[in-house]
Amino acid sequence: MNNKEFREAAHKTADLIADYFETIRTYDVVPGIEPGDIINKIPDKFPEEGEPYSKITEDFQNIILNGITHWNHPGFMAYFNSTSSGPAILAEFFAAAVNTNAMIWKTSPASTELETAMMGWFRQFVGLPDEYTGLSYDTASVSSLHALIAAREYYRQKSGIKNYSGLRVFISPHAHSSLEKNALAIGLEREAVIKVPCDDKFRIDPVQLKLKIGEAKKSGYEPFFVSATIGTTSTTSVDPVGEIAQICRDEGLWLHTDAAYAGVTSSLQEKNEFFKGWENSDSIVLNPHKWLFVPIDLSILFTNKPEILKDAFSLTPEYLRTNEESQVINYMDYGFQLGRRFRILKLWFLFRYYGAEKLRSFLRTHLNLAGHFKKFIENSDEFELKAPVNFATVCFRVKPEFCGKSEVNEFNEQLMNEINKTGKIFISHTKLNDDFVIRLVSSGFRTEKQDVDLAINLIKEKLKELQKIHG
Repeated sequence: MNNKEFREAAHKTADLIADYFETIRTYDVVPGIEPGDIINKIPDKFPEEGEPYSKITEDFQNIILNGITHWNHPGFMAYFNSTSSGPAILAEFFAAAVNTNAMIWKTSPASTELETAMMGWFRQFVGLPDEYTGLSYDTASVSSLHALIAAREYYRQKSGIKNYSGLRVFISPHAHSSLEKNALAIGLEREAVIKVPCDDKFRIDPVQLKLKIGEAKKSGYEPFFVSATIGTTSTTSVDPVGEIAQICRDEGLWLHTDAAYAGVTSSLQEKNEFFKGWENSDSIVLNPHKWLFVPIDLSILFTNKPEILKDAFSLTPEYLRTNEESQVINYMDYGFQLGRRFRILKLWFLFRYYGAEKLRSFLRTHLNLAGHFKKFIENSDEFELKAPVNFATVCFRVKPEFCGKSEVNEFNEQLMNEINKTGKIFISHTKLNDDFVIRLVSSGFRTEKQDVDLAINLIKEKLKELQKIHG
């Protein structure tokens, strides 16, 4: 592809993407296809001869786009929305063009130094103290894995331990599942992860945490890592980080705070209560790709013990040694990856294009949309809230008395499925105390009040239809 061809193709691609965003509401959020429908349209054998770019984009529209679950859709209200803004998408274009590998400073000075600068900007945006060093990874799962390994290194240096089999990790039953997978990844058994009982608002009970730590010690185990969450995956509950931090200080344990979803709302004064004490964490993870409008992937890990992380991962082969090592940061020293994408460019474009004030206004809009939906649930005789609404996630279900003769969990699951079949919105579920609970998340970049109102009307409409069926 010569420059002339590339220029024409790039302009066409930009037009197609802009058209996609202009018409995105015309797509079903979740495609109405069956397993195998996409792969059956793709030839088994790769092409021996090249094809025109126009044919490739035509197939992208007719085959791939019709099989996409549209995370950028205003009606995508499932999981945690992962929606992207224009400037951040364009940053990906530039990142792919220059194609840097920021493993060490010399292999990409601008990538390395921009990451350092953006960690400073982002740290200020979320209100963390200057002693925190930020590092970019791909996802929260990987960020938390690095935190866990750093915590093990920290404990090894303090205790001189050489056998890790007795180490114990403490998390909430509502913590992200990646923490359990991470424990397995570093060689711990499933039994090494101890789940601490929660209160009726799905928050870790500090008294129970102290009790569990004490029990582990009496049994000859070695506690070393506690994870608290600000915005759990199921309900966005908020653990009492300040109290947990004090326990960790008293016990000499590493505190990791998972704020992957909700952490960006620390930039809002009205949400400060949820972040009290998080500045006493040893590590904190936040994901701009969850709620700060950059494309997947971008996860940021802050730690006030970067030297521990470096001790855990620093290993420099001769072919990567340079004369600048004493003057620069080599980000490969802070993780198991050698190759590093120029993902931080997205954050630079985002902050510069919108500014902090506009970004905060987007967050407030999403919180207000959640409040709007929450009022609908609270004012309804037929529905009930099943968890506090701390951010932009609302957990609700149909009350048992309005499920007719049907079993409550089955009825709510059927309601969710019937809503999703319309293709107009997409919502998800969780289970709380064995109750099937529907989740609606309003933090999509393109989600507006009209979309939440559409969700409300669909919910009411499908409820009436099911009530007729179930008597």
